[in-house]
Amino acid sequence: MLLITDPWFYAAAVPAVICVGLSKGGFGGTFAMLGVPIMSLVISPLQAAGIMLPILLVMDAVALMAYKGKADWRSLAILLPAAMVGIGIGWGTAAYVDDTFVTLMIGVISLAFVADYVFKRRKEAVALGHNIPKGSFWGAVAGFTSFISHTGGPPFQMYILPLKLAPMLFAGTAVIFFATVNAVKVIPYFFLGQFDTTNLTTSAVLFPVALVATLAGVRLVRIMKAETFYAIIYIVMGLIGAKLMYDGLAGLLA
Repeated sequence: MLLITDPWFYAAAVPAVICVGLSKGGFGGTFAMLGVPIMSLVISPLQAAGIMLPILLVMDAVALMAYKGKADWRSLAILLPAAMVGIGIGWGTAAYVDDTFVTLMIGVISLAFVADYVFKRRKEAVALGHNIPKGSFWGAVAGFTSFISHTGGPPFQMYILPLKLAPMLFAGTAVIFFATVNAVKVIPYFFLGQFDTTNLTTSAVLFPVALVATLAGVRLVRIMKAETFYAIIYIVMGLIGAKLMYDGLAGLLA
């Protein structure tokens, strides 16, 4: 079979790609974490990841053009080298890592981070400065979790959100970070057997949805106030953190 034809698959895949496209358009990887879990309702998580990665690469290309030159390069200089290390660790341990535990870990960390913001820092107006040890740690975690379970968004945001960048700068930084991470993941994913003709053909069918959703995300970031932008990021991060923690606990207790 050269293409998935099950209508239930597309009932899940189209909303999943829209969520990922909005995220790639500038919401920092937050909504992108919904993509594989939604598609996993109708196909295996491994196949969902294989279908999603080529779509992510197309979205990344569109987003890179939209945010050309807009990024916090200091953040990228700190985060990206560490992310490469994280990807390498993920590749080397892919056969041994329990992705259920990783899911639980990221869920707990995400909720703790949001809770800290709500109860301690909500009224703070001063942005935190760059911190190389902190950025290196979260960059490595983002690379590792992105490779293992497509949950690189929360660790990336652990470092970026306290910097309180302008929405366009935040979005451009996220776009370059995840575009680089996804490009590097292609080779190890290939050798791990995550691509086949059916998956690639299905990815191609979903490309138009990905393009429209990504451009919509770019548009929303351009017109959205900073307060609204960050409120959405924290709310979605909290919801996804709760979902990841639930999935992790359910998997470990099963």
